[in-house]
Parts: sequence; C-alpha cells; structure tokens
Amino acid sequence: MKRSLLIAPICLVSSMAWGQSTNLTGQVQDAAGQPIIGATVVEKGTNNGTSTGPDGRFSFRSRTAQPQLVISSLGYTTQEVAAQGGSLTVKLAESSTSLDAVQVVGSRSQNRSVTDSPSPVDIIDVREVTAKTGQLDVNQLLQFVAPSFNSNRQTGADGADHVDPASLRGLGPDQTLVLVNGKRWHQSALVNLFGSRGRGNTGTDLNTIPAASIERIEILRDGASAQYGSDAIAGVINIVLKTSVNELTANVNYGAYDAKYRFDDKKFDGGNFNANLNYGVGVGKGGFVNATVDFNQRQHTQRANVPNTDGIQRREYGDPKASNTSAYLNSKLPINENIYAYVFGGVNFRKGDAYAYTRFPTVTDTLGNPVPNPRSNPTLYPNGFDPIITSDLTDAHGAVGVRGTFGGFDVDLSEGFGSNRFHYGVTNTLNATLGAASPTTFDAGGFQLQQNVVNLNLSRNYKTVLQGLNVAIGSEYRREWYMLFAGEEGSWRKYPGPLNDRAAGSQGFPGFQPRNEVKASRDNIGVYADAELDVTKAFLLAAAVRFENYSDFGSSFTYKGAARLKLSETFSLRGTYSTGFRAPSLAQVNFNTVFTNVVGGVPVDILLDRNNGPVSQAVGIPALTQERSQSASVGFTGRAGSVLSFTVDGYYIHIKDRIVLTGTFGQDDDQIGTILQNLNVGQAQFFANAVSTDTWGLDVVLANTLTVGEGRLTTTLAGNLNRLLIVGNAKTTPRLTGKEEIFFGVREQAFVKASAPPYKVNLTFDYSLGRFGALVRLVQFGHVLLYDYNGDPNKYRDRLTTDVALSYALTNQLRLSVGSSNIFNVYPNFFNPQATENGGAWDAVQMGSNGRFYFAKLQFRVSKK
Repeated sequence: MKRSLLIAPICLVSSMAWGQSTNLTGQVQDAAGQPIIGATVVEKGTNNGTSTGPDGRFSFRSRTAQPQLVISSLGYTTQEVAAQGGSLTVKLAESSTSLDAVQVVGSRSQNRSVTDSPSPVDIIDVREVTAKTGQLDVNQLLQFVAPSFNSNRQTGADGADHVDPASLRGLGPDQTLVLVNGKRWHQSALVNLFGSRGRGNTGTDLNTIPAASIERIEILRDGASAQYGSDAIAGVINIVLKTSVNELTANVNYGAYDAKYRFDDKKFDGGNFNANLNYGVGVGKGGFVNATVDFNQRQHTQRANVPNTDGIQRREYGDPKASNTSAYLNSKLPINENIYAYVFGGVNFRKGDAYAYTRFPTVTDTLGNPVPNPRSNPTLYPNGFDPIITSDLTDAHGAVGVRGTFGGFDVDLSEGFGSNRFHYGVTNTLNATLGAASPTTFDAGGFQLQQNVVNLNLSRNYKTVLQGLNVAIGSEYRREWYMLFAGEEGSWRKYPGPLNDRAAGSQGFPGFQPRNEVKASRDNIGVYADAELDVTKAFLLAAAVRFENYSDFGSSFTYKGAARLKLSETFSLRGTYSTGFRAPSLAQVNFNTVFTNVVGGVPVDILLDRNNGPVSQAVGIPALTQERSQSASVGFTGRAGSVLSFTVDGYYIHIKDRIVLTGTFGQDDDQIGTILQNLNVGQAQFFANAVSTDTWGLDVVLANTLTVGEGRLTTTLAGNLNRLLIVGNAKTTPRLTGKEEIFFGVREQAFVKASAPPYKVNLTFDYSLGRFGALVRLVQFGHVLLYDYNGDPNKYRDRLTTDVALSYALTNQLRLSVGSSNIFNVYPNFFNPQATENGGAWDAVQMGSNGRFYFAKLQFRVSKK
C-alpha cells in the first residue's frame, strides 16, 4: 500500500512534466555554415541536454514550458537562444580573442577541431560518461570507454594494490604522458614490482584526480615526444578541469559486487561509496573559480575460496580497501583585456589496506610432513595470520601561470609543482626473530617523488601565409627529486638470539632499511618548436622538433611530421611519423629494497638492487639510459550521410632499449651467490635496458545517431587490435652470458606482452527519450597468455561483459540512475592459485575478477538564471 502511495505522485509529476515537454531539434553551425560536431546543447536551469551528431544536429525533449537553450563548443562563443518551436539553426561565432580560444592536445594551434587533427584524438565528455555508468574513478572510466586504454586492479602486489597502473596501446604506464590543462603532471613515486601490468614501471596515478572535477579527457593516440617531451611514446592523456560558473552539481553514488568465492555466506562485498560537490563562480569579464570536493570509499572484495586440489595460498584475495579525499581548484583571473592569470591543482589523501599472502600455522618439510611455520608464531597466531599492508598516500600538484597577447604572439608562462608521497605500514604481522615478544604493527617506511616544471610557450597564427600558418616555440625546465626513507628497526632487522635463523623484518612487507635510503635529484632543460601549415583548405602539414638535456644521462633530439588531406567535406586521410624517447625515472634509477615474494608456495626474500648498487655492479648491469622509439600511424576519418561518423587508424611503434625488471638470480649463481648469502636474501633482480619491442595495432571508432520513435539512439563501436613482439634476444651483460632465460625469459616476456589483450571491442547503445535514458554496453576482451611459477602457460580466454544502466529525471535538477556492470557475472577462467603471480585463481587481467557489480546514482544539478 505504501509503495502504491509513493508511485502515484511520481507518476503524476512525470505525466505533468511530459505534458509540458516539446521535442527540440536543430543544427549547430560555424560562421561558414559548416556543421559543428560535438557541440553541447543544454536546457537552461536543468540537467537536460545532449551533444550534436556528425551532421551538427541535435534532438531531445524539453522539460520546461518555455525552454532556453545554452549552446557551447570548443573555440566558439557560447550562445543562449529561446526555443520557439520548429527546427533551430544556431550559428556559433569563433572566440573573439586568443585568450578565449581552446587548444586540444596534439596541436598548439588554437581552435583546431578534433576532425581536423592529423593525429588521432579522442574527446571524452566525463559528465556524460559518469552519468550513465557504474565506474567511479578515472582509470575505470577510461578502461571501458577508450579501447586503447588499459588498466586493472591488482591484489597481493604490494604498492600496486594501492595505485592502479594504466597505459595506452599495450605499452608501459610510464610511456604515456599525462597533462592537466595542458601542463605536465607528476608521476607516482611507486615502482610496480608484481602483477601482470606495469612490472618495473612507474606511472601517473590518475585516480588522485576526482572525476567530478573533470570537464573532458583528451587522449592523443600517437607518439608525441617531440611536442611534449619524455614519456609520450605511446601518447598523451590531457585532463581538462571544469570551467563552469553559477552551477552547482552534487552526486551521491553507491555500488557493490555480487559476492562469490568467499569463506562466509556474505551476499555482497566491495561496497563503493562516492559523494562530491562542484561549484563555480564568475570573476570579472570571462574569469572564473571552479572548486570540487570529493570523497570515495571502497571496501574489500574476497575471492579466495575457489576449488583447487592443491589448496590455496591466500585466505584473503581480492580488491584492497581504500578511502580517497580530494579537493581540486581551477581558475582563470582576468588582469586586463589581453592578459589573465590562472591557478589550478589539488590535493588527494588516500588510505588503504591490502592483504598479503597468508602465513599458515604449519608448512610442509622436504619429507612432506607438516612442521611449524618459521615465519609465524603459535603464541601470537595459533591459526596463522594474514598480514595487512597499509598505505598512506599524499598527492598534490599546483600550477600557476600568466597568459596574454604581446606583439601578436600568444604567450604562456607557467610553473607547476607536484609531489607524491607513499608511506607503508604493516599490521596483523610479526617479526619472527622476536618470537612471541614481537609487535604486531610496524612502520615500514616509504618513498616520495617531487617535480617542478617551468614552461614558456609562444605561438602565433599567420592567416595570410597560404591558408594559415601557426608557429610555436618554447622551453621547459624540469627538476625532480626522489627520496626513499627507512621504516622502524623492527620492520627490517634480524635480531640475534635463538630465532636468528628465521626471516627478518615484518611479515608480508619487510620495511625499508637505512642502507636503502636515498636522496637523488636531477634536472633537464628542453627547447622545442612546431608549426602547422594549411597549404590549402584541404591539405595540412605539421612538424615539430625538440632537444632535451638531462643532467644524469645526456641529451636527446626528437622530431615529428604529420599530414592531413581532405578529399571531401566528409572524408580525410591522415598520417604521422615521429621519433621519441623516455628518460629512466628517478625511481627506476634509485629504488632498492628487500621484499618477500611467494614462489610456488615458498616465501623468498628478494633483493632489488639499485642501478649502481654493489650487486648490480657485480654482474655488470650498466647505467640506465633513455628508451628510444620510432612510431608511425596512418588512417582516415569522415562521415557517411548525416548519421554515421568513423575514424580508422593503424599504427606501428618500435621501442629500443626498453627498461624492464629482470628475472631473479638465486644463491646458486656463480657470480653473485655468495653476495646474496652474506646479505641474507634468497634471490636478486635488477632494472636494465634489456629488450626492444615492436607494436602493431589498429584503432577503429564508429558512431551512429538515429531518431527512434520520439527518442534518440546513439550507437558507438570502438575497437583496438594490438600485437606486441619482443625483437631479438634480451641484452644481457658479459658476466651473465648463457643465462638469458633467467635474465629475461619467457615468463617475464609474457608480462610485457600482456600489458593489453590482443583486442578489445566496445559496443554501446545509448537511448534517451524525454526524462528516461537507457544504456547497454558490450565489451569483448581478447585472450591473454601468462606463465605461472611452474612454467605452465595460463591462457586467459576471450570474455564478453555486459553493462546495463537505466536513468530517470525525477525533476529538472535531479536524476536517478541504476544499473549493473558485468550483469551476467562473467569471470576469467581459473588457474592454480599455488602457482599464479598473485596467489589467487586469477592473475590481474584487464576484465577484473570480481564479477557482477550493482550501482545507484543520484545526481543533482542546478544553474542560476
């Protein structure tokens, strides 16, 4: 009865609103009458709106009796028009000054559209994506909407449990450059040591930036080192922060997984709660201050209870627990008509805990008999224990700058400083050499990376040179600092006494030792120039050159050429060729530690020696130097009729001297075995410029918009085909000749190749009708081949996941969305948890191993008249 009483007023309000609504249709054009693709059309005072299709047209139903439309697009002056009925034609004027112009990643020419770009660029409207899907963080959002983007959560991977590695086109996380508002962003201090993706790599932690603060994400799928510097081998991700004013948005989201393979009867786990606020105010003429606060909390999932005749390695296997609190700001502060200052950035605080491998009360000796586990203590933990690795991360970045026009040049001078600090702890643990007197909680130390960047760019457009010439020159100075600090003594020390034969330090994660401590810094300076020439209205040529000098390894010179040819107004050819480089990160050069890995069920303490450390020198590991690349892409873009748009781009990327994490050498090695014994570690591994790779691939994106009944159906098919090959043999040192299979063998090669599945295809159906919306998304993940510790192949077969979401506008300002990701509860196929990399039935493959996810979102949006 109560439910009926609730439904009745909702239906009444809905029917009244429907009765007031009208169908709004029209086309958005530029001053020349050409359609503007992707313009935003919003009914003022509501959260109702859409974007224009390939023909510049739009169609949706109004929610107010006398609708006012606010129409905007990159590089054009926003217009507000009254919808008087019938089909509208709205012409947007180009921005009046260069200070209002918009620059899209991949070009320093103002107002060049994505379809005009000679390089493939994706523009992702974050507001649209977050309104209709269950993903809450940036990595997972991109994972399911950008086929060439790859990311997954890991477990039992130390720091990588707390920072998700991500990459483009199957390359390393550190081979993609991340910008925010066009400015270089800092990387994480973490070096990934475990898992199926990003081993031996550093990368930028995208999840420190709340999705609620982002207006759009631009993905340049092309080599761009000559344009932006180191790390841009695979491409560039540019995150553009919100600029809206007089608009308040608030979101509350909650989701949970359908629990399976648990040791208890819990029905749901992995609860994920998110709440955020965003508001902007105008400042002067054309200025603004936009601020966001965001809180996200994620609970553990548990997927350890899988059938396995050999038993399990872990009683706790699943996503880590984490809480994120973020505050971000974006601002533009006019000084006069030609000059403005800007300030943007934010801070993120993250606390997490992740389960390490179980220390069972007994282990099996060489005769197959159970004996007390020397890494446990029956007094403290009669049933064994599950160590918990805790994290305390502080990430912050701020940028300030001034931009103006001087003598016909657009001048942009900025400085940005970023810091990422990662502090480990271990709880529910012990130091076995202290016996029953051991503490159960330790401070394990950590590391920090800081970066300061000063950038000056000057650009000018010469409209009278042929059909237009844009020239840009600039310089960038960057200084970086890396620090590794030790944990408390009990987290790493082997104490003398009757238990001296047992493993030192805190179980699960031995703390960093004083001998691991390091403080290092370096600086580099780069100069660059690029130009784009419209030879004719149809033919574009572009070129860029860059010179950089690093204080620790020397210089680099890179270049890029690109062209685009419009064969008609609806079809263009494009292609690029570039050289690139990636400097070894300070973390890769200086990171060193002793960590515990479980190899085939046996815990082993492994030394990761720094690049110029004593063990590295003993086997002749040379100093790390830059990776060099050559890349090329060729493709076409266009539209067919008024409903279908398409882009197809093939690519090739050759990388020479890739930095990888080698395999492990044991105490039986004739070169370093004695050294390892003296250091009380079982194995050692290193960073080295060991291999070269070739990557071949194809990106395809097709979008189709149709009127279906009274509503609008947008269908998108996006796919990435990718194949990575190891070229030749690994480059060992003379002292390791004949040990190539240990140095970088089949197992390590498989981890590099598995950075992306050989294909991923995304098919999305998005339907809107008045206040109602529905989305169905199918994602096909290609197979992945890995090798376990026994040397057996683990073939993860193709999998198809299905997402469904329904939404309804309860009022003009309030929308409710509900749905499910992976609605059919698809899992990867099982493997022996005694032999996998992370001790569970699944390695960290891209589709994830948590199963079905349910979610609900309440979105509030109101604008001042």
